[in-house]
Amino acid sequence: MMIHVFMDDMRRCPAGFTLARSGEECLELLRECEVGILSLDHDMGPGEMTGTDVVAVMITDKLYPREIYLHTSSLIGKRKMYEMLYEHKPEYVVLHDGPMPHSVLTQIAEGEVR
Repeated sequence: MMIHVFMDDMRRCPAGFTLARSGEECLELLRECEVGILSLDHDMGPGEMTGTDVVAVMITDKLYPREIYLHTSSLIGKRKMYEMLYEHKPEYVVLHDGPMPHSVLTQIAEGEVR
């Protein structure tokens, strides 16, 4: 079964997504589940893995979902994650340089398969 993962420690999890409140939780989900969409935040709080840390492990361990969005408000973090992913992701992975549009959130909330 495919899931969609939303990694964030502050924002409310959108309907149809599994919430990962830490980098470790996100990586565990990527290891154990087929992930369709992954939406990454960067700053996860003091002493926690950042989105860049998560991306580094994703690349090393080849843990790729089908689609990746970057919903962080950290411009530096977003740019670093995007550059790392763009350079290393397999061709089948769709990478977006920003958050999910409302239309995607609605499709997932309504149970449409992506």
